[in-house]
Amino acid sequence: MLTSAIDGQDINAIELAKVAVVMSDRSHWGRIRISDDDRLRFLHNQSTNNFQVLKPGQGCDTVMVTSTARTIDLVTSYVLDDAVLLLVSPNRRQQLMAWLDRYIFFADKVKLTDVTEETATFSLIGPESHGIVEKLGAGDLIGQPNGNHILVDGAIVAVGSGLALPGYTLILPVADKQRWWDKILAAGVLELSDRAWEMLRILQGRPAPDLELTDDYNPLEVGLWQTVSFDKGCYIGQETIARLNTYKGIKQYLWGISLSGVAEPGTVITIGEEKIGKLTSYTQTPDGHFGLGYIKSKAGGVGLQVQVGETAGEIVSIPFVSHEYPL
Repeated sequence: MLTSAIDGQDINAIELAKVAVVMSDRSHWGRIRISDDDRLRFLHNQSTNNFQVLKPGQGCDTVMVTSTARTIDLVTSYVLDDAVLLLVSPNRRQQLMAWLDRYIFFADKVKLTDVTEETATFSLIGPESHGIVEKLGAGDLIGQPNGNHILVDGAIVAVGSGLALPGYTLILPVADKQRWWDKILAAGVLELSDRAWEMLRILQGRPAPDLELTDDYNPLEVGLWQTVSFDKGCYIGQETIARLNTYKGIKQYLWGISLSGVAEPGTVITIGEEKIGKLTSYTQTPDGHFGLGYIKSKAGGVGLQVQVGETAGEIVSIPFVSHEYPL
């Protein structure tokens, strides 16, 4: 939980992410390489998005879910010529290696390799990131869909910041990390600290494992519609997700909560005496206090006045998720 005073550099970086560009070192995130002939079919069967339609140079966000469609992690996938590279949350790397390995059967041509230690990852975040990638030699990516990527001087440069803000993500050999880092800083880009990334994550509404992504929630409750294919056929958890969509059976949604003061994740959210949800994340921001939480769908949405323990709150929208059923 982030409750101490915010320093000036974090405030500046958060504002620059909205109007200019900053860089976040995400090298502590996990990177898993999936290779061999059945790699696309395997990932297609193990997660929510459609891998069979992807070509080298493309990518997507996908959710790893349990057999009952409970969320494990939100993963970004990049389809290479000879493999698929997964960017996974820092605290899910070992769990996902073990979980994916469990579903590789004798006849499957699938190889898993944890390449976290031998690679590094940066994300450029903000509307002026386009100018930076142009200087880096990846200008052809400007305007392309999230997940699309090219190879530049040994680095994978991909569209997407990891947040709902425009940007790009680079994955490169760890031996080249300092050279690329210095090159980007020399272009006038300010570093975004891990603390400021966490503030932005909460403000943007990107769900995190153990907080918003747990055994209590499915991808539709989280609002990760963009990661779910409803016409791809069978995959782990597909039956539950299809039923929720068909019968409009989502009982709770993830929302942002503008708070009047400090609040503790895990606190019950109420209206009067009625329990309507739970706070999952909290941060101080340059503009005050903010949280994420699940709210029962029947209780309402944007503008709803709630109590989070002793703290007053108002439900607000968050850009990373959506609560609209797709047409």
